[in-house]
Amino acid sequence: MVLPYGATARKGRSGSSKRDGKVADIDPSGDNAIAVEKDSARPNPKTRRIAMGVGIVALLIGIAWFARYQLVGKFIEGTNNAYIQADAVTVSSKVGGYVEAVLVDDNQPVKAGQPLLRVDPRDYRAQSAQYQAQSAMADAEVAGIRAQLSEQQAMIASARADLDAASGDATFAAAEVARYEPLVASGAESREKLSMLRNQSRQASARAARARAMLASAERRVDTLEAEATAGRARGNASRAQLAAADVNLRSTLIRASVAGRVGNKTVRVGQFVQPGTRLMSVVPDQIYIVANFKETQVGLMRVGQPVSIEVDALPGVELNGKVDSLAPGTGAQFSLLPPQNATGNFTKIVQRVPVRISVNAGPEARALLVPGLSVEVKVNTKSAADSPERIEREQEDLQARP
Repeated sequence: MVLPYGATARKGRSGSSKRDGKVADIDPSGDNAIAVEKDSARPNPKTRRIAMGVGIVALLIGIAWFARYQLVGKFIEGTNNAYIQADAVTVSSKVGGYVEAVLVDDNQPVKAGQPLLRVDPRDYRAQSAQYQAQSAMADAEVAGIRAQLSEQQAMIASARADLDAASGDATFAAAEVARYEPLVASGAESREKLSMLRNQSRQASARAARARAMLASAERRVDTLEAEATAGRARGNASRAQLAAADVNLRSTLIRASVAGRVGNKTVRVGQFVQPGTRLMSVVPDQIYIVANFKETQVGLMRVGQPVSIEVDALPGVELNGKVDSLAPGTGAQFSLLPPQNATGNFTKIVQRVPVRISVNAGPEARALLVPGLSVEVKVNTKSAADSPERIEREQEDLQARP
C-alpha cells in the first residue's frame, strides 16, 4: 500500500520508492512491492537501443575482420626472429711491420680506395731496390753475352776462311803428288821430289783438319754463349718477378678500404707491430639486409620478390618496406657447426627454422640508424603464391599419370 507523501512507515519494515520524482515509503511485504519489482525488471528502451547498436557494431567488426583475414590476413607470415645484417669487410695487413700511421677514426665513413693505415715501408723499399739491382745486373750479363756472340760470329767466319785455304792447299798438294807419281815411275823425275811433295800434302791435310776443328769449336762456342744468354735472361726474369713481388709488398704497406662504409671495431694503434693476417679493423658497408628465421611451417608459400613490412625495435612506430631476396638452401641446423644426427634413438621432433634474406628499401636517414645486429619484426605477404599447393598437386598428378 502506498503511503501519503511525507508519511513514514514503521522502522525496520519500510522501504522507499521513487516515482515521478517523489519518494514514498512502501511496505516491502505488500502487493505494491511486487509491482515495483516488475517495473524495475523491465529493460529501459534507451539501454536496449545502446545494446543493439553495440551488438551491430561488434557484428560488423567481426565480419570485416573475417573478410580481411580471408583476403589478406591468412597469407601474412611474420616473425620477430630477425636481425639486420651487413657483409662487413675485415681489414688486415698483407705484410708485417710496425704501424707508422692510422689515417681514420672510429665510426668514420670511408670511401672505396681511401687509405686506412700505413705500415713502415723502409724494409720493403730496400728489398725492392735490391731486386731492381739484380734485374739490372742480369740484363747487363745478357748484353755482354750478346756482344760475345757477335765476336764469335766473326771468329767463325775467320775459321771458315782458314779452312777453305787449308783445304785448297791440301787439294793442290794431293794433285801434285798424283801428277809426279807416274813421272817418278818412268824415271823422268827423282824420288826425292816425290817424297817432298808427299810431305807437303800431309802437312796441308793436317792444316785443313786443324782449320776444320777450329771452325767446329767456334760454332760450338756459339751454343755455349746462347745457353749462357738464356740463363741470364732467366735470372733477369726471376729478378723482375721478385721486384714485382717486392713492389706489391711495398704498395701493401698502405692499406686501403676495399668497400665504402663505416669504420668499426678498430683495434690498431700507431707503433703496434702487426703480423700478416692480423685483424686491425672492420669496414661495415651501407648495403644492409635482414635475415629472418621463419618456421618451416611458414615458408611453404614464400617466394622471391614478395613484399615485406618491417618494424625495427630501434625505430618504434616506423614501418619500412622490403622484399624477399632469397631463401637459404637449408635450415639453420644443417649449417650449424654440429648438425643434428636424427638417426639416434632419442629423437625429438623440433620445428626447424629456415633463414630468409630480405632486402630493405629505406632512405638515407633510416639507413644511418640501421646497423647490423638490430632486432626487427618482419611480415611477408605470401598471397601471390596462394595457388601453389594446387599447382604442386596437379604436377604430382601429371607425374603419376606418365608411363
